[in-house]
Amino acid sequence: MNLEPYLKSRQKTIDRALERYLPKEKTRPPTIHKAMRYSLFAGGKRLRPILCLAAAETCGGKIDNALPLACALECIHTYSLVHDDLPSMDNDDFRRGRPTCHKVFGDGIAVLAGDGLLTIAFEIVSRAKTPRHYDMSILLREIAMAAGSQKLIAGQVADLEAEGRKIDMAGLRYIHENKTAAILTTSARLGAMSANADAKKLAAITKFGRALGLAFQIIDDILDVTQTSEKLGKSAGKDAAAKKATYPAVIGLKKSRLEAKRLTRRAHNALSIFDGKAEALHALANYLLEREY
Repeated sequence: MNLEPYLKSRQKTIDRALERYLPKEKTRPPTIHKAMRYSLFAGGKRLRPILCLAAAETCGGKIDNALPLACALECIHTYSLVHDDLPSMDNDDFRRGRPTCHKVFGDGIAVLAGDGLLTIAFEIVSRAKTPRHYDMSILLREIAMAAGSQKLIAGQVADLEAEGRKIDMAGLRYIHENKTAAILTTSARLGAMSANADAKKLAAITKFGRALGLAFQIIDDILDVTQTSEKLGKSAGKDAAAKKATYPAVIGLKKSRLEAKRLTRRAHNALSIFDGKAEALHALANYLLEREY
């Protein structure tokens, strides 16, 4: 599969939908809507919503049915980045190749912009067409749990508390599974749900998402050590400087690369039940393993 045109096409579809869902910059009060849009339209790869759409296609669903869920996930992801970059968190000056939200709008507005993106995600989910086996309460619960205090936020808390401390593999895996892999897994699951996937298909997609999500974060850890800030679009080397709990810090670069490859193989294997219909998901898994930024 030629992934590049697929990614560009899906990115355009997602951006058009996000443009429809987000209040315009001049909507009162304009400052908050400018800040929300500044971060959301900063040129992200749209990986999570693309994963959602690809999972929907793999399970025989329609892009239009998955699109509101995909856009909600991108809003939640962007909110987490806005808050993560704050001085009280990771204190980063650059994100996606330009100044972070708080550097442009101030800390207070950045906090509120993140809040606004998180909140509007649930409004967007409410616009989704519900499939027969998954009503709106199930879809809302799925996304709320992934973004909540036992998943995304749990991982962020554990990440902050692990700074400067020795941590074992179980603790490191807990951080990565929750801070990063939970939303990636939910992206795939919601795509499958939008396609009314049966229990067997949903279980396979879930297994795929968990392995892919963990591999993704390991590669992120590796890139922070091996790439430049210009290449990454954010400050490189910050994990080591902050004494973050990362795979390279705990097991070294070589073993980290091997672990990412092992997890990617697991992700591929999870898709065996789809009989050649998961081409986009296979291609995404390879792309994420081989990426350089």
